[in-house]
Amino acid sequence: MSVIKIADLTRDYGNGKGIFQISFRVEEGEIFGFLGPNGAGKTTTIRHLMGFLRPQSGKCRIAHLDCWKERDRIQEFLGYIPGEMNFFEDMTGWEFLNFCARYRGLREPSREKELMDRFEVDPRGKIRKMSKGMRQKLGIVTAFSHDPQVLILDEPTSGLDPLMQNRFVELLREEKQRGKTILLSSHMFEEVERTCDRVGIIREGRLATVDTIDTLRKRHMRTYTVTLDNPKLARAFARDFGGSASGNKARVTAKQSLESIFLHYYGGKRHD
Repeated sequence: MSVIKIADLTRDYGNGKGIFQISFRVEEGEIFGFLGPNGAGKTTTIRHLMGFLRPQSGKCRIAHLDCWKERDRIQEFLGYIPGEMNFFEDMTGWEFLNFCARYRGLREPSREKELMDRFEVDPRGKIRKMSKGMRQKLGIVTAFSHDPQVLILDEPTSGLDPLMQNRFVELLREEKQRGKTILLSSHMFEEVERTCDRVGIIREGRLATVDTIDTLRKRHMRTYTVTLDNPKLARAFARDFGGSASGNKARVTAKQSLESIFLHYYGGKRHD
């Protein structure tokens, strides 16, 4: 079942800026990677899903609810990490977490303590004095603490050290096993590779492709024929690289890294 549905979503800011006829779906229990360079339209798309922007044309729905007209109902089961964290600076971490719990109508968020322990969050100090990493971890706790069924995550590991990035990847895998539906916007290629079932790549406001990572890899495989000095060297070369040999020629197939594949799409039409 498709939980997130976007159909022909368009917002034209003029001068070629905006998003144009964006269409994709995220299935129940799927982690969908939403990728693209800065300014490509990722955050604009996400703001429509969050009900912050009204579509000029097209539709976006979460769990069959209209993201603009029924955004208050969607917020009840949605977790969100924005690309730019904005907090009430004079609050302590505890005060902010309690504020969010009251906003959601929760007496005691079910996963708050577990998440604070997991990400080593110290909520006692003023938010304005917290490091970028601690703010990001506070945002993660806020997004996951009410155990939402749908998560929209915009650069969620920005500012985290490698240890915390790894813990976040583990958290996403666990949430997927629990049937959560997740839209993940990220520039961390390893993070995407380790967590996502499919990816959609947006470029210049338009969707360039939607595919599984395996399909993308197969599409961008390259086959090379290498001429060696003699058949013995050709056979050895083919054996080492899983290819085949004929005479003094070896034929091998190489997969591009995930990063190289994404950069192919990121780089504009001149890279097609």
